This record gives sequence, C-alpha cells and structure tokens, in this order.
Amino acid sequence: MKALILGGTKGIGKAIADELSTFCDIEVTNRKIVDTSDIDSVQEFIKHQSEPIDVLVLNTGGPPAKSFFEITLEEWLKYHNQLFLGFCLLLQNLKIADNGYIFLISSFNIKEPNDNLVLSNSYRAASSSILKSLSKEYAKHGISCINIAPGPIKTQRLEGLVDDMEAFEATLPYGKAAEPQELGKFVGVIVKNQIHYLNGVTINFDGGHSTFVF
Repeated sequence: MKALILGGTKGIGKAIADELSTFCDIEVTNRKIVDTSDIDSVQEFIKHQSEPIDVLVLNTGGPPAKSFFEITLEEWLKYHNQLFLGFCLLLQNLKIADNGYIFLISSFNIKEPNDNLVLSNSYRAASSSILKSLSKEYAKHGISCINIAPGPIKTQRLEGLVDDMEAFEATLPYGKAAEPQELGKFVGVIVKNQIHYLNGVTINFDGGHSTFVF
C-alpha cells in the first residue's frame, strides 16, 4: 500500500505517518515539498504524482488565533488556499486507488466554533463539506472518506494557543490532552483492518471536551 501524508513531519501528521509506516510505503510532505497555501506549489507537486495512492491524509497546520475583525485580506487569501483550495486541487487531480482511504484532519471547532479561531473554523468546515459531498462518488470505487476532527492534542499547535498547559489540561474531561500517537493509531487501525463502511463521516477525537451532541 502507498500512503501520502501531507504535513507529516510533526504533530498529528507525523504520528499518522509513523503508524502507517509499519505496513505501508509512505510519502511524507512538509511545506518545502508542497505548500498548500501556494497554488503554484500544489500544481507542481501534482505533476510528480502519477501513481495511485491507497491512503491520502490531508493535513496542514492551523492559522493564528484571531477574531473576525483582526483578520487581514492577505490572511483570508492565504488560509483559503492552505485549508481549502489546495486540498480541493489535490482531490481533483490525485488518483486514489480503488478500496483506498481519504482522511481529512480538521478540528472539532468545525462544529463548536472558537471565536478566536475564525480562519480555522471557516475553511476547515468548507473542506469537511467538500469531502462529505464527494463521499458517495468515491464509495462507488470502494474508497472511504473520513473526516477526523481533533480536539486538544498535545502538539506545538496547542502549546501555541494555550498560555498555561497544566491549568488547561485540568479543565479537560480526562485531565489531559491526547498524545498525537493516539490519533495515529486510530487511523492505522482503520486502514490495517480495511474498515470501509465508515464513509462520509466526521469523527470527533476530542475526549468528550466538546458540548455538541451531533
């Protein structure tokens, strides 16, 4: 099996790559290889991807914490590309093998928006909608589309958003944030065991932190 993991050199992406590497041939990217905020970079990357991919993981870093009226035009355009348009171009142009998988790593904020993460809320929700819309078409080829919406995961991203990690973790249901490896193993279990009837869904990986029901 061949797996392509975007943003696979640190955090959640690296944890997924590490797990899939135990039974897949993996290709891992960082922003030097393909920067989804730069459409020219995405198009150049696509040119070199001729082989079918069994597992595609759409993952990228998050925007800065800003409220709606603080966001500049340049930031709207950059993260429109990074979190949405870049992914759309990859989905349009990459060949996913029959009975393969597409994982989108989004955020639990797509269902419970954070007022200071407007860019992330908006564009991650848009990408989630695209994947849901495509899931029936992909299912005709046995391909599963799975959106994983992480909550607090112990990454550099979380550390940059939280002033006092110990105090923040004390507010969580388990008294701690998840380790990235937990999410990596979850993805690995799905792929390794060929679980396919899980399609067009959003899985909240947040330890019960969110308050929404559906």
